[in-house]
Amino acid sequence: MFERILVVCDGNICRSPTAAGLLAAHKPGVEVTSAGLVGLEGHGMDATALAVAEAHGMQGGDQHRARKLTGELCRLADLILVMEGRQRERIIQRFPEASGKTMLLTHWTGGRDIPDPFRQSREVHERIYPMIRDAVAAWAAKL
Repeated sequence: MFERILVVCDGNICRSPTAAGLLAAHKPGVEVTSAGLVGLEGHGMDATALAVAEAHGMQGGDQHRARKLTGELCRLADLILVMEGRQRERIIQRFPEASGKTMLLTHWTGGRDIPDPFRQSREVHERIYPMIRDAVAAWAAKL
């Protein structure tokens, strides 16, 4: 049983807070949090990512504050979901004990990387959002 899920991307302001918010909505009894490999600590969600997520019905994104991934966060998580294969590799290099519980968010939807939309147009964010939404829905069905 996964009680604590950590979603990770790079800056923790676009993809991971979106995925965490969606997964938390699917799984209200599960603690879902997010962090970033470089974590733009203290920043809110990227304005475009937030606008797209809210336009699709996600709530609570305005409360998000970015944080950096730590060994403690990895230790506490039962499952760590990442956006890109290179992120999984970096986590395993830095925190080898997390190797068995770190997986791609898209594991159940083809295993492709979800590109980073940071500093890109709203259209790019709109293309990325369904990738996140579908991957989250697939995980929610498996959990």
